[in-house]
Amino acid sequence: MTVKVEAKPTGLWENIKVIAQALVLAMVIRTVLFQPFTIPSGSMMPTLLVGDYIFVNKFAYGFSKYSLPFSPDLFSGRIFSSEPKRGDIIVIRFPPNPEVDYIKRLVGLPGDRVQIIDGVLYLNAKPVPKVPDGTFNSDYAQDPGQNVPVFRETLDEGVSYETLDQSPVSRGDNTREFIVPEGHYFMMGDNRDNSLDSRFDVGFVPAENLVGRASLIFFSLGNDTSFREIWKWPTNMRWDRLFKRLD
Repeated sequence: MTVKVEAKPTGLWENIKVIAQALVLAMVIRTVLFQPFTIPSGSMMPTLLVGDYIFVNKFAYGFSKYSLPFSPDLFSGRIFSSEPKRGDIIVIRFPPNPEVDYIKRLVGLPGDRVQIIDGVLYLNAKPVPKVPDGTFNSDYAQDPGQNVPVFRETLDEGVSYETLDQSPVSRGDNTREFIVPEGHYFMMGDNRDNSLDSRFDVGFVPAENLVGRASLIFFSLGNDTSFREIWKWPTNMRWDRLFKRLD
């Protein structure tokens, strides 16, 4: 009688399967759940700093083609969609060039009338309260400097956040009235005098261009420190920003 012996998988094959499964899991998490982003500019100071590494919640507003790697044109609009809230910090695809990611704060919902008058944000003809809240010192070499005036804005929904106002006469301090069309949003950076946003080239952002809501700072390096410069981490780590929630 012949006994058939089933060959056992080799250790190498088992390792390959584990690696493949880990890669698939990582792709699913990145595509469907959370995606890491790095903050490359000062447009969201003081809320987000250059050198912050954040997780973006990609299922917060449902999914569009921009939720997928390489943005395949498989469908239009959003699926499993839910409405973003005024005050959310959102990663968007830059409407004139959707290959580029921007991160801004949502201030205008569909149907809202948005205007800046003498540096004050008006929503539907009502000024958003803006009160002095100290000064800000940057450890970023290019922007925005030292002792920059900070102002706290509070929306009707109760969302409160800090903004920077470096100059009372910048080109974005007085604008026309913008009426946000259906299916679009009006975005602004918290660093009001140094942000390309819906006041300028970004324009109204289609719902399809929302990538996800910024939810957590998981790592942060100051003084223009590259992630690769591990030897500089101990002295340039912003320890107080690690695992900071973004509400």
